[in-house]
Amino acid sequence: MAGAMLAVCTSFAQAHQEAVEAVSGPNPLAEKVRAANSRFLDVKAATAEGYAPIPCASGISGGAMGIHYVNGQYLKDEKIDIARPEAVMYEPMADGTLRLVAVEYITSKGPASLEGQLFNFNSAPNRYGLGEFYELHVWAWKGNPAGTFADMNPKVSCEHTMAPSQ
Repeated sequence: MAGAMLAVCTSFAQAHQEAVEAVSGPNPLAEKVRAANSRFLDVKAATAEGYAPIPCASGISGGAMGIHYVNGQYLKDEKIDIARPEAVMYEPMADGTLRLVAVEYITSKGPASLEGQLFNFNSAPNRYGLGEFYELHVWAWKGNPAGTFADMNPKVSCEHTMAPSQ
């Protein structure tokens, strides 16, 4: 009986969560990010604006962030500008193309926020070799079951990353 009741409660909770997500609709900040940065759908736009790739980042428990194209000048200027993300993130596809999935805003000044969304704090030392910094991923082009602002996306993979010589 307890098992049946747990199953019913779990089903009800899942249905309620799905209803809440359906009512809340798309994320307004993700929509603004998408509108301000859709020029990066073609990776050539990112490189033309001074972004350079760093290796594809995968999570130890699955999922990935993809290949970050980072703009060093934007990293140094400490400004948070919705149309000038410090990193643009691409998922490598099986056909060798890169698909835009997200952007990342980064600053060492904090606590930081964009349109009311707080950034995550990263202490030093970290895997990037940077000092302490604040970052905000916005999964504006690929849905993320972990959340619009989560670091890793379980739906993203580095599986098709090309070797450096290619």
